[in-house]
Amino acid sequence: MTKTRYAIVGTGSRATMYIDALCGPHSGHCDLVALCDTSSVRMSYHNRRLSGRYGRPAVPAYPASDFAGLIGRERPDVVIVTTVDAYHHRYIVAAMEHGCDVITEKPMTTDEAKVAQILSAVERTGRRLTVTFNYRYSAAYTRLRQLVAGGAIGTPHLVDFSWTLDTSHGADYFRRWHREKPMSGGLLVHKASHHFDLVNWWIGSWPETVYAMGSLSFYGREAAVGRGEAYGYSRYTGQGPMTHGDPFSLDLERSPMLRGLYLDAEEQSGYLRDRNVFGEEISIEDTMVVSARYRSGALLSYSLVAYSPWEGLRVAITGDKGRLELYERHGAHVIEQTPTGEGTGADGAAYDRRIRLFPMFRSPVDIDVEAGTSPHAGDSLMLEQLFAPSPPPDPWNRAASHLDGAASVLLGAAANQSLARGVPVAIDQLTGRPVAR
Repeated sequence: MTKTRYAIVGTGSRATMYIDALCGPHSGHCDLVALCDTSSVRMSYHNRRLSGRYGRPAVPAYPASDFAGLIGRERPDVVIVTTVDAYHHRYIVAAMEHGCDVITEKPMTTDEAKVAQILSAVERTGRRLTVTFNYRYSAAYTRLRQLVAGGAIGTPHLVDFSWTLDTSHGADYFRRWHREKPMSGGLLVHKASHHFDLVNWWIGSWPETVYAMGSLSFYGREAAVGRGEAYGYSRYTGQGPMTHGDPFSLDLERSPMLRGLYLDAEEQSGYLRDRNVFGEEISIEDTMVVSARYRSGALLSYSLVAYSPWEGLRVAITGDKGRLELYERHGAHVIEQTPTGEGTGADGAAYDRRIRLFPMFRSPVDIDVEAGTSPHAGDSLMLEQLFAPSPPPDPWNRAASHLDGAASVLLGAAANQSLARGVPVAIDQLTGRPVAR
């Protein structure tokens, strides 16, 4: 059997999931043929891991400046993009123009201009682009989709969605490149694109008009000074006793993964993975509210906070025949993924999840949902759909296209525009072209 050839561009921690899938359970029909990154140190880390974990030889490692050379010499069928969000469009467009299909991490990109470049490239080349919205594969979120699509609440008219990040998970976005809005689009793009995609998928419609407000209320130097706090260090690693007792401290030396991918690469990349969350140069919000009207007429009320004592979400979808409510609460500091990228200590007892259906004029019903420790519990299902030669049928259409990716980014991009201008933003006016389903 001829194997499908894959190359990965962007070899930070998120690339690990795809490398493990290609070289582990899907190695019989998939072949990882190359890595590409701005840092040779990061690529060397992954190649050492390939040898130690899978007993396979190193794959060719290409600098980002020679991405075209990688395509020409290694001839991948598919390119997987896991770079900094702001650069996704460069590699998506270049890969498609060289005849490759593409799998990209969410968000597909960070703003409306880059969305337009990607959509144009898809139309021009006819290549396929898949956006990896792994939350769609969570048992609870799929169950909500099933119930809404099955008519349990009739036509959806209002979605009330509140997402809460705790002070472990939330803080990590303010240590990394995500804290710079030009790099990530802010949490309204980087993080909320997950949530906006779920809403779009649950109710089967796309956003039309968006209004948003937000602030940097907890993180950053100004907020800390306002509380009477002062920090004498711009990063955490190597600061000795100064960071003792600081609950936001992250020591890159303590994790082999963080040391190998980031600390050892600093001299080459200049990237600091452990910046002080109460430091300078933070241009994203940590407290956000968004209102949106959908093409179907449905309304969305959304909020995101990145500094809660606990983590979880509350979703309520109300239709003309009833209401569905989803509640998830993680135990204190039990998060989706630890800052080291090595998983969470969550267990069933620490993870409270409930779905309840309130039919109109009838008694409420508790809905059974498969147990799971986090929204990432569906990753293996997503990887099977991506890489299996004959994946099982997926009646709920969880695989997300470039149009799904565009719809979620554009809601976040419109929210960012609304934040800046203080007015509602129509998405079609933002793009200058309709994004049709």
